[in-house]
Amino acid sequence: MTAASRVVTYSPAYTLVPTYECFNHCSYCNFRADPGKSPWLTLTDAEVQMRSLRPASVSLTHPHPGAIEILVLSGEVHPQSLRRTAWFEHIYNLCELALTLDFLPHTNAGPLSRAEMERLKAVNVSMGLMLEQLTPALLQTVHRQAPSKVPELRLQQLVWAGELQIPFTTGLLLGIGETDVDRQETLQAIARIHEQWGHIQEVIVQPYRPGQSEVWNRSAFSAKNLVKTVAIARQLLPDDITLQVPPNLIQEPDCLIACLEAGARDLGGIGPWDEVNPDYPHPLDVELAKILAASGWQLVPRLPIYPHYDEWLSEPLKKLVTTWRSRIDNKPFLPFID
Repeated sequence: MTAASRVVTYSPAYTLVPTYECFNHCSYCNFRADPGKSPWLTLTDAEVQMRSLRPASVSLTHPHPGAIEILVLSGEVHPQSLRRTAWFEHIYNLCELALTLDFLPHTNAGPLSRAEMERLKAVNVSMGLMLEQLTPALLQTVHRQAPSKVPELRLQQLVWAGELQIPFTTGLLLGIGETDVDRQETLQAIARIHEQWGHIQEVIVQPYRPGQSEVWNRSAFSAKNLVKTVAIARQLLPDDITLQVPPNLIQEPDCLIACLEAGARDLGGIGPWDEVNPDYPHPLDVELAKILAASGWQLVPRLPIYPHYDEWLSEPLKKLVTTWRSRIDNKPFLPFID
């Protein structure tokens, strides 16, 4: 492996949560609140949060790149709810606000209608939705009270994203009751859809880890099986899909390095905290850079859209992305090292 290929990327990110309320009730979830029990984030509070973020730059005197991506991550309001339209408009307005402050929005808000996806494309540089696992068996267990985890609904999002030319991130959640065959079938489904439209920029390989708020409380997915799954994913997915692993859920540095050796090349969005896994804080990027450097890997910040998808953007979004690329893209992370 050449030195140039030993590069690991991540997106300097900040998460906005429009609401934690969700009509799903997945057994392993540490994020959701019951409908009506989570006040919606106001635009005023969101603006205060985003204005407090330090401007991004990379230099020896200012080594942290700050926030580039605004991840709009929401619980789901039921598609038939009278509040669905207001919920969607609120997400749209948060993305629009992020753009006015020169950040790059990426939305993950559960399954959306095709019309909702098409409208959000105007205010997002990329979007995402985890497939988790496609086996219908989980609808009888961890997804028994999660109507939007029906596999066909989530696959439809990937298809619509391709048709609409939306750069997309999806992924697998490992250790929620699926089998090895189930994991391979989910990866193969992602590969088939990407081969038709070429729009899936990342696949997350995410291990389950227990949290304090869930009702399931099973054992964490093993490090050995995680590395094995990353290697299988690299074999089954097209080469132009980047494999991503979340470093806060991989607590052994040796396992993280083994995942990179098996084919992972991205560490996802790293910010002040992980809203989905609040019991597992994100490591500081300076700490990550040192861990990786010790094994010959270089940490490099990236944008939430990969360069070969820039042409899919509207002109206003493309202009903002171009400005960001001139500031930061492909510049190495330069931590202070004692």
